[in-house]
Amino acid sequence: LQERKGTAKLDFLRKIELEIQEKWEKERAFEQDAPSTIGESTNKNKYFVTFPYPYMNGRLHLGHTFSLSKCEFGVGYQSLKGKRCLFPFGLHCTGMPIKACADKLKREMELYGNPPQFPDEEEEEEKEKPKTSDDIIIKDKAKGKKSKAVAKSGSATFQWDIMRSLGLNDQEIVRFANAEHWLDYFPPLAVKDLKQMGVKVDWRRSFITTDVNPFYDSFVRWQFITLKERKKIMFGKRYTIYSPKDGQPCMDHDRQTGEGVGPQEYTLIKMKIRLPPIILIVEDTTAQTSKNIFLVAATLRPETMFGQTNCWVRPDMKYVAFETTSGDIFICTSRSARNMSYQGFTKENGVVPVVMEILGQDILGSALSAPLTSYKIIYALPMLTIKEDKGTGVVTSVPSDAPDDIAALRDIKKKQALREKYGIEDKMVLPFEPVPIIEIPGYGNLSAPLVCDELKIQSQNDREKLVEAKEKVYLKGFYEGIMLVDGYQGQKVQDVKKPIQKLMVERGEAMIYMEPEKQVMSRSADECVVALCDQWYLDYGDAEWKQQANEALKSLETFCEETRRNFEATLAWLQEHACSRTYGLGTRLPWDEQWLIESLSDSTIYMAYYTVAHLLQGGVLNGQGASPLRIKPEQMTREVWDFIFFKTSPFPKTDIPKEHLQRLRREFEYWYPVDVRVSGKDLVPNHLSYYLYNHVAMWPKDNGKWPQAVRANGHLLLNSEKMSKSTGNFLTLTQAIDKFSADGMRLALADAGDTVEDANFVETMADAGILRLYTWVEWVKEMIANQNNLRTGPADTFNDRVFASEMNAGILKTEQHFDRMMYKEALKSGFFEFQAAKDKYRELAIEGMHRELVFQFIERQTLLLAPICPHLCEYTWGLLGKTSSLMKASWPVAGPVDEILMRSSQYLMETAHELRLRLKAYMLPPKSKKGDSKPPGKPSHCNIYVAKSYPSWQHSALSLLGKHYKSNNGVLPDNKVIASELGALPELKKYMKRVMPFVAMIKENLENNGPRVLDLELEFDERAVLMENLVYLTNSLELEQIDVLFASEADEKVREDCCPGKPFCVFRSEPGVCVSLVNPQPCNGLFSTKVDVRQGDSRDSLVRRLSKVNRLIKDLSRVKLMRYEDPTHGARRVPVLGQEEQGKLPISSKSVFSINLEEKRVTLADNGLTVDIGDTLVYLIH
Repeated sequence: LQERKGTAKLDFLRKIELEIQEKWEKERAFEQDAPSTIGESTNKNKYFVTFPYPYMNGRLHLGHTFSLSKCEFGVGYQSLKGKRCLFPFGLHCTGMPIKACADKLKREMELYGNPPQFPDEEEEEEKEKPKTSDDIIIKDKAKGKKSKAVAKSGSATFQWDIMRSLGLNDQEIVRFANAEHWLDYFPPLAVKDLKQMGVKVDWRRSFITTDVNPFYDSFVRWQFITLKERKKIMFGKRYTIYSPKDGQPCMDHDRQTGEGVGPQEYTLIKMKIRLPPIILIVEDTTAQTSKNIFLVAATLRPETMFGQTNCWVRPDMKYVAFETTSGDIFICTSRSARNMSYQGFTKENGVVPVVMEILGQDILGSALSAPLTSYKIIYALPMLTIKEDKGTGVVTSVPSDAPDDIAALRDIKKKQALREKYGIEDKMVLPFEPVPIIEIPGYGNLSAPLVCDELKIQSQNDREKLVEAKEKVYLKGFYEGIMLVDGYQGQKVQDVKKPIQKLMVERGEAMIYMEPEKQVMSRSADECVVALCDQWYLDYGDAEWKQQANEALKSLETFCEETRRNFEATLAWLQEHACSRTYGLGTRLPWDEQWLIESLSDSTIYMAYYTVAHLLQGGVLNGQGASPLRIKPEQMTREVWDFIFFKTSPFPKTDIPKEHLQRLRREFEYWYPVDVRVSGKDLVPNHLSYYLYNHVAMWPKDNGKWPQAVRANGHLLLNSEKMSKSTGNFLTLTQAIDKFSADGMRLALADAGDTVEDANFVETMADAGILRLYTWVEWVKEMIANQNNLRTGPADTFNDRVFASEMNAGILKTEQHFDRMMYKEALKSGFFEFQAAKDKYRELAIEGMHRELVFQFIERQTLLLAPICPHLCEYTWGLLGKTSSLMKASWPVAGPVDEILMRSSQYLMETAHELRLRLKAYMLPPKSKKGDSKPPGKPSHCNIYVAKSYPSWQHSALSLLGKHYKSNNGVLPDNKVIASELGALPELKKYMKRVMPFVAMIKENLENNGPRVLDLELEFDERAVLMENLVYLTNSLELEQIDVLFASEADEKVREDCCPGKPFCVFRSEPGVCVSLVNPQPCNGLFSTKVDVRQGDSRDSLVRRLSKVNRLIKDLSRVKLMRYEDPTHGARRVPVLGQEEQGKLPISSKSVFSINLEEKRVTLADNGLTVDIGDTLVYLIH
């Protein structure tokens, strides 16, 4: 972006914001308590909205801000609607990242000193260079974000450098080696940044998580004791990164490389060998061939197994055949077999019972039966690019959708020498063609062959092109593809992945297999595996619990069908979720304190804690201050929590005064349930689904406490690109406020996007927002200063009535958008279009704007924009002389909306636009082969013809269309049927070439504007609308005169081309004689000019013509037009200062000019006297 020329407007907005924020803080504008009595009515007239508390290992960024702005705008709107609104805001510190970062700092100081002297960058890069991969991974969304530390690090390698990038010096960084310092440092900064944004948060209810906060720690322990008693928490095997050498799970802090890496789930496809190669028979000395032998392939896409044509092995790669617990033989790489041995695949944990070692070339040509494919037998074929460090070394081949597979299959089909080299017979390759299984928008049902052809990929060795091909089709296929196969036809690919995986596992055709996403090395230099280890987990697969979660989903408002489908898909496949960790920060499991409760598990019902946090903690984030109710954490027993949150629980044995506990319970009973929870869409398959599960588990018989609505949004792009620290395309919340002001940023956030698709924060939009807001306030000030000059009396002109109607329509439209939490649309209708209505009124109201309407507009605009830009609106509210805060104001009440009147105004604007286009076309030079034609002069007059009815041929066509529309429930038949019926009408014979294009136009208009386009007459008086706005049309087209006539008075061409709503215009130039108009007044910036005088001109028409030439003349009533007493010599005399009227006579309004074109002479007739005016007139401005 270009550097700003100045910051005056930004500084003005920031100054206002700081003043308004101080005002709100003094007024405690956003602190809300439950009323002292709560009636039995279910309509509590309250609005409780929450946002997933952000993780506190850095400053809040624009991505956080975009999601939480949805809460913020909602609270602003609902408050204006008269609801008691609560928006609390907690800060999350549970989990591994903070502890891992703190431990990394300790380790860096141990290894490199304090401050650390890190090794040379190039040397370090070479040493830790990661293995490259061109695999595209579809993330398992149930895991949430793997490592927020990694996500925030940008391109820095060492934690110390990451901390420096946050603006910290070496002395400050040392303190972050203590994990608790993070909890003291970042949460207050988050609060400060959010206050600068002007969020309507009740900060008394804010808190941090982990056992550092004794009240929240007690709350989470109560929740987990309750869940365990209700048999929602179980103990058993769960997948985790594990070091066989160390004999224990390998957490982030125990790793030499691979921080943040978790288990990656694969579906292990079992391909049974029907005809084993000779090597397996010859070397089989233990009669193992009586057992089933399988090549096992690890795939991320089980739903594509319908398209298998073969499998791939690498000829020179070493494989092992080992015996599984079932006695079957699996063939794969030894690395993957090692992983499997820790996941229950072998009889003895960690031991691989190898039957034999084999080279890939010895397996080639094996005849296989594979699950789901339409081919009964497929074969093992050679692929030279298979990697040993990922998967099993055996790869399923789906050439319809995998570019690598189609490239390799084409290679072996067309290269006979390659087949002969590896002993592959023609029958194993040539009959096998790609099977269409998925339809991808833009790529058809054979996407891989198509994209390989587009990129001209010649062989499997075109690695760069193949990577590009995969990027084009792989993710698009998963997220947008539609299944074509029986049983799943028409379903989205992403929705059937889990059900198909489950089906194959249940049939024994596949198994779940895990390995680390990337290589993980422990500090003991051991390559880690994924192992099944004992852990506590939440049993989300329990049928009864799942059914109740689905019940909650049925009544949940999701605002968007895609969000609902994502919830449904998640609840369908969701099983166990490990809720315990041995490392990190958090609350300890009450019954097994070696375990910590992990971050996706202590964050499911904390919204209930918000309702009482202010009375327990009083705004002290870590809960270690004095409690407003003088309650101590140790007094918060399980029975006390039960009493607060379960209305059927008896009063507990406690020394807490009864009125205090009653007050705590009243706060919860009033505010619950949560009315809306706003979040990024990536949390639907994890946090938000767990949110539903845990609410139904804690309040199983009280569905009045279940979540009411979830508003999911897409990710935020910055200037159409992904936000990234490493590329510099990144903004923290505080940077955005400094750069654009709080309201400028909020305006751009509202404009960024509404749907679950990715939104886009555009910096130029934010810059333009600063200008828009500043200009708006300046205009308000101008109107207040000049209010006595505005028109008063009845507000009943055409444009007064249109403006009033458009304001009322804008209010209703904006209200609908706010109700649906569609803030981009609300901004469009409630600001951009609302302002456009005002600008149109200002332009069209030739007689001047009406004072009452102008100030009604300012007040309404302030209220409509207030949820999005509250600071500026609060300031404007004060300019209007309002004594109470805008935060206590009410949403504007819309008056009646005259739709017909607004459509007639729209007709006026469209007609004016069409006239400008036709005027422009009129003034183009006529086409000439020589290219020497001159453009015609500017016309002075225009006749506009309007039609009372359609020409007969159009009338007949419309009548027929209207008849079909009514009889077919609003549907028109095909054009063939219409053409046939119209062709049978004798009166249309000679118009048939024009009839069907007319029908096509009507059909298009019908789709856009509804059935009124079939009416045979307009719903308003077309001529009256034009006549009432004749001055505007004449001025905007810079013409002398416009006449509005009926088409019936014109010739046949006009009658044929003119129809209701589509006027016809004819421009012409009236001749004139040129005279000079001089202004003798000194130092006023006015000048002499020439204008044409036309036959029949009056003084007023000449003054109007002058004002069009001289734009400095604004008020025509101040212009005095004069002629010389001596028309021959008067203009030659030198004017005398202060005596500008000497030797001149005024021209009266009754005077009429006449011209003689042949003699170029102008005369003036006034009061029966005709005089020659010469070639010069005088104008004065008084």
